[in-house]
Amino acid sequence: MASPRHRYLTVYGRKPVLEALEAGLPVARIHLADGARGDVVADIVEAAKRRGVQLQRVSDRRVSAISGNSKQDQGVVADVTAPQMQSLMAFLEQRTGRHHATAVLLLDGIHNPANLGMILRSATAAGLDGIVVPDAGTAEIGPLVVKASAGVAFRAPILRIDRAEYAAAQLSDARFELVAVDSGGEALFDARLGDRVALVLGNETAGISPELAGYCARTVSLPLANDVESLNVAAAASIVSYDLVRRRLAAERTG
Repeated sequence: MASPRHRYLTVYGRKPVLEALEAGLPVARIHLADGARGDVVADIVEAAKRRGVQLQRVSDRRVSAISGNSKQDQGVVADVTAPQMQSLMAFLEQRTGRHHATAVLLLDGIHNPANLGMILRSATAAGLDGIVVPDAGTAEIGPLVVKASAGVAFRAPILRIDRAEYAAAQLSDARFELVAVDSGGEALFDARLGDRVALVLGNETAGISPELAGYCARTVSLPLANDVESLNVAAAASIVSYDLVRRRLAAERTG
C-alpha cells in the first residue's frame, strides 16, 4: 500500500490552507487542532463544508506531527492530492522491460525551497518523466516550495524516496545511467546520453555529494561565457530539462 506521503502534499498555516480551498485545489482532508479558533479558522471550516472536504478536529500534538513544523502550522494542516506523485520504486516498477526513453532528474541536497519549487516548475513544464526528491537533505515540499513553483508542485511528477543514495542505487539497478551535472565535464550539448538517464543536480553550495558521485558514470557541464563561474541550480535544471526534451523530440523525428 502506498504511503500517504507518496499521495499527498502537506499545506499548513491558516491562510495557505484557506487559499488552497478557495483556489479549488484537490484537498483530500483538513486536520484542525482542537484549540484553533478565530475568523480565519471559521472561514476554513465554512469553505471545507462548502466543498465537501473532510475536516477532522485533532489534538495540537497531532497537527504538529503531521505538519512537522509546529512553529508555523497555526493549528491547521491540509492534505492536498498530488496525482502524479509516487514512490521511486513504484515508478521504476512501471517501467520494467520498457524500451522507450525515460529521463529524470535526481536532486542531491537541494536545501533552498525557492530553488526546489522552480526546479519542479521547469521540469514539469518541460515534460520530464520524473523528479526524484529525497526526503533527507532536501527542502520540505511545503508552502514555500509550492509558492515558488506557482502551484505546479501539486501536479509535478515527483518521485519520493528516503535518501538520495538509495535513489541512485535503485536507478542503477533499473539500468539508468546516472550523469552528474557539474563543472569540469563534457559539454552537455555535445554529450551522448542513453535512453534511460538520470541527471544528478547537487547542492547549491557543495555540489554533488561524494556518495552520489560514486554512482555517476560521467559528468556533463553547461558552457559558460564571460567569466561566469556557475549558474543557480534552478536555472541549470531548466536548461538541462529542456535539453532532454530537445533530444527526445529529435529522436522521434528521426525514428
